[in-house]
Amino acid sequence: MADAAVVPFPETPPSKPSPFPSYHSPSRIPMTAAGSDDLAALREQAALASAAAISASDLDHAFQLQLAEAIQASLLGAHPSASSSNAASSSSWAQAAPALPVPEPSSDVAYALALQASDLALAEQGRRDALACRAAHSQAAAAAHIAAHDALFARELAAVPEDRWARDGDYFERPLDLASPSSSARPLFRVFSKGMASSEAVGPRDRDPGLAVLAAAVCGPQGDVVLRIQKPVEAAVVGDSEVLEAMALLEGLHAALELDIRCVKVITDHKMLHNHMLGIWRPSERKLADIINQILTARKKFEQCEISLVDPSQVSYVVKLARDSIAVQIAKALAANASNQKRETCTICLEDADITKIYAVEGCAHRFCFPCMKEHVKVKLLHGMLPACPQDGCTTKLSAEGSKIFLSPPLLEILAQRIREGQIAPSQKIYCPFPKCSALMSLNEVIHPMQESCSMYTVADAATLRKCVKCRGSFCLSCKVPWHDRMSCHDYKRQYPHARPEDARFENLAKEQLWRQCVKCRHMIELAEGCYHMTCVCGYEFCYTCGKEWKGKKATCSCLLWDVRNIIRSRR
Repeated sequence: MADAAVVPFPETPPSKPSPFPSYHSPSRIPMTAAGSDDLAALREQAALASAAAISASDLDHAFQLQLAEAIQASLLGAHPSASSSNAASSSSWAQAAPALPVPEPSSDVAYALALQASDLALAEQGRRDALACRAAHSQAAAAAHIAAHDALFARELAAVPEDRWARDGDYFERPLDLASPSSSARPLFRVFSKGMASSEAVGPRDRDPGLAVLAAAVCGPQGDVVLRIQKPVEAAVVGDSEVLEAMALLEGLHAALELDIRCVKVITDHKMLHNHMLGIWRPSERKLADIINQILTARKKFEQCEISLVDPSQVSYVVKLARDSIAVQIAKALAANASNQKRETCTICLEDADITKIYAVEGCAHRFCFPCMKEHVKVKLLHGMLPACPQDGCTTKLSAEGSKIFLSPPLLEILAQRIREGQIAPSQKIYCPFPKCSALMSLNEVIHPMQESCSMYTVADAATLRKCVKCRGSFCLSCKVPWHDRMSCHDYKRQYPHARPEDARFENLAKEQLWRQCVKCRHMIELAEGCYHMTCVCGYEFCYTCGKEWKGKKATCSCLLWDVRNIIRSRR
């Protein structure tokens, strides 16, 4: 049998950093009175908790080392060549583990297995010791937390004024928040809030006594601003600072919930709001109590929500937001107050309009707003009438030049056309017969071709031949058609009774619908509803039944004045 090779046991591996965090300093307890018995007790408990944490860390480290050695020994014992061991190494292992049973000289594998079992037993014992140490550390930390809470609550109670203690002393409470280590290790978003009021007058005291705004900011764990809020509030809460602070905090909490933030820390410099949230004080006013209840309801929606009372310098960011918002609101209010002094009430719509949007009618100086003037002109033009001043009883006509300021270009063009038509008597109006022109002219404006030096027409044409002042087209004044050369008017009308096909269709439609044509201006008129007394746009009055003229608001015929079917319409 060949001699077995001697395989030395591995040396102890170098130390590895522990995967568990070490605590090197006790937690600071936020207390202000030094030298008291409460402080000494709390510091002693904090020191014990820190020592327990250090001990737990050392035990964990030893457990990791022993477990690594056991694993390596197991690997060496399973190898075929590992049949013997070094004598020096064996003696050192024997000193480290005195309870190891003496192996048989011929069984190196059994010796290695026994060594592994011993190491595992030691490792298990170390693990149990570490767990016990951790439990003791947790108990010490919880006791220190409770003691700190009780001490702070006692000092806050001592600072309560006598009158408030006599009124609300039985209702003071401060719930103990035992946050789990996992939740306390999560990053906290900070919520800053500030409600601010300004007593600076922006108008008469009986209308606007001041302004108030709400400012809030949600900051990330690294201090970056995630969201900021600047919001004006109604004047009813301007004088109540507590209500403003509570409303601002409520806005901040709702904003954090909308961003799906579940761990926050409220930062405020308002002591009364801080005490209200902790339940130390209870609000006496109903409005404030309602808002505090809403805050507490919103607080329950967070997985973790802490509140901290800080120095005013630490909330300077939201204070600046509130001041900037107040400055903007004051500027807007001052501008609105100044503009109100330059506004005027329209007598048609009874609305206040800027003085620059008021139109004064030329000739009568009646004043109306632009929208009302535009609507008035549009309706009159739609009915074929020349618009005048809207004032009741005023007959001042509007001019196209003065109406430019409130009319659109299409309406202004129609108004100019209507004014032009109104300036020409119905018997003097002439329209160019060419469809692409249709210019309106008076008899005095049309051109007489016979008067031109280069006239090519005969003397017989002088009676009815005319030219348009716009398109220079020749037309017949009697037939109202383009000039019929070398044909008399009588022959033309006999040969072409309807010069244009659309004229024939129009006359047939008028006969079917029983329309009437004004004998003065030749406009076609339809009776939609009402009596048979008709008034044309040219001012001519006549009977719709027979066409005879009305004189002096009286009929010159014996026709009926109305038909019931035209006066009373049946409801469908």
